[in-house]
Amino acid sequence: MENTFDVLVIGGGCVGLATAYKLNLKYPHLKIAVLEKENEVSKHQTGRNSGVIHSGIYYKPGSYKAKLCVDGRRELVAFAKAHNVAHDICGKIIVATHESELPHMQKVYANGVANGVEDLELIDQKRIKEIEPSAEGIAGIWVGCTGIIDYAGLCIVLKNLIEEKFNGSKVFLKTEAKDFLTRPNGSITVTTSRGLFSGKHIISCAGLQADRVAKKEGNPSDAAIVGFRGDYYDLTAKGMSKVKNLIYPVPNPEFPFLGVHFTRMIHGGVECGPNAVFVFDREGYKKTDFSLRDTLQALSFKGTWKFFAKHWRFGLDEYRGAFSKAYFLKRLQTLIPSLEMDDIIASRAGNRAMALSTDGNMIDDFKIEANGNSIHVINAPSPAATACLAIGNEIVLMAEKQFNLLETI
Repeated sequence: MENTFDVLVIGGGCVGLATAYKLNLKYPHLKIAVLEKENEVSKHQTGRNSGVIHSGIYYKPGSYKAKLCVDGRRELVAFAKAHNVAHDICGKIIVATHESELPHMQKVYANGVANGVEDLELIDQKRIKEIEPSAEGIAGIWVGCTGIIDYAGLCIVLKNLIEEKFNGSKVFLKTEAKDFLTRPNGSITVTTSRGLFSGKHIISCAGLQADRVAKKEGNPSDAAIVGFRGDYYDLTAKGMSKVKNLIYPVPNPEFPFLGVHFTRMIHGGVECGPNAVFVFDREGYKKTDFSLRDTLQALSFKGTWKFFAKHWRFGLDEYRGAFSKAYFLKRLQTLIPSLEMDDIIASRAGNRAMALSTDGNMIDDFKIEANGNSIHVINAPSPAATACLAIGNEIVLMAEKQFNLLETI
């Protein structure tokens, strides 16, 4: 017997849950099923990120990332206040440690102004010391609207709202979407690990599995997901005394990663990291994890090799940091020179899903594709968690056109 719904959402991370919630909020008559393959929501990217509410300062003006991060941050903070999700708008500093970084720091600041990011201030060495006494830099940016949040807690709230506020909608755990069949009437039947689910429409927010779900559903993307692991260290009690809130470097403009940084966590403690290391297992979080399927798929995509050819020095440097605590510490000491070996202890890891194009470039913006009765979120890297509610709004607008939802009212 099939479980029949109006819309099937694939993926129980913050983007999938926010999308289901936003769709039901506007169309409460729709029965929506969220299919999550793990035994809890936010198991992968959402639950393993750095827990930062991003401001929107880094992103190219006019891009999806810029608009949805700024809009999403404001909506996320309001939502967190309304639903008692733990968060703190503590601010952060972006620190330039060398004169060569100053031009890009100025560009980052200009991006923030163009994107409408509030509470920005160019700061000097003295002001850096007032905000973060242990940090060393020649100039920086104060970003007062940046904060920290419990993203796993956010997902639990969204799950509960979907199931309690909207009659007939439900989040199904341990329910992996394995196969898709489009019926003559246009409805789609999904074979899962918990039986058959049927829906008029599908919205995939599958994160690390986004390209595979799109291909299985019959709408393969020209982009491929490649995983990058980020390793974190925790600061010991002695190390924590050297960090008040959030300290970031000026990012390298060649890469979509922000560089190793210091983050105070919402439930206590301070993390530093992450690096960015190519993984041989999309959902493996140990340095030794290996998936033959994931490895073969990544290495058979020509864009992967072109990416390696362009950025092999960066890749080797990241691997060196992954296997050498001393080298990882050296990178951290760029921001806090007084940090010592016994100030840091190896902690958790998280994997990022990055979409690569066939020419070997990382797709630098959110990528959402619509075709027929389906919408696929192909690329949703950082700041997707911050932007999740705004991404949900965007997908609702797409769904209205793609699925003719206005006719269902």
